[in-house]
Amino acid sequence: MATLTEIRWHGRGGQGAKTAALLLAEAASEAGLHVQGFPEYGPERMGAPVFAYNRLSDEPIFLHCHISRPSVVAVLDPTLIKDPGVAAGLADGGVVVVNSTAEPETMRGRLRLDGQPEVRVATVDASGISMDCIGQAIPNTAMMGAVIRVTGLLEFDRFMEVARRLLGEKFRARPALVDGNLKAIRRAYGEVAVG
Repeated sequence: MATLTEIRWHGRGGQGAKTAALLLAEAASEAGLHVQGFPEYGPERMGAPVFAYNRLSDEPIFLHCHISRPSVVAVLDPTLIKDPGVAAGLADGGVVVVNSTAEPETMRGRLRLDGQPEVRVATVDASGISMDCIGQAIPNTAMMGAVIRVTGLLEFDRFMEVARRLLGEKFRARPALVDGNLKAIRRAYGEVAVG
């Protein structure tokens, strides 16, 4: 039986939700999985809420629609948790990973998940990590490290190889930015807290 993992990324324009979904899809594809990675947005501007999605499976994926019942929700901007739709439709046994300095149990209450003990909540200071590592509060790569750690979807060292190559292609003229993003992924992978 196929294992399908669906991820919904919540962010704001400029935080890299689309880039995170596409990079994760590329890494998963190179690991031999069938993948989809796509954004959902209209004429949004910098700072407006955006969504991006991933589907990962060991068998071909025939769905071609947005994700309404994700097993993973990644929240790049903690102000978005005020929207009850952030955790809407979360699958039983799912996980929410939030860019926040709050403890997972505190975040569970803020997300109104107290009545869903089967849902795991994880937090990581992705913005702080990205400021330290790349000098900008763009939390997408740090959040990817946290998502990979919490879900175990991909083998970490293999993911880092692919991330190094893809970021190197994207930021060819800026090797310090490549190294900073890789450092952010590794730090978040090690620092994410799960409740």
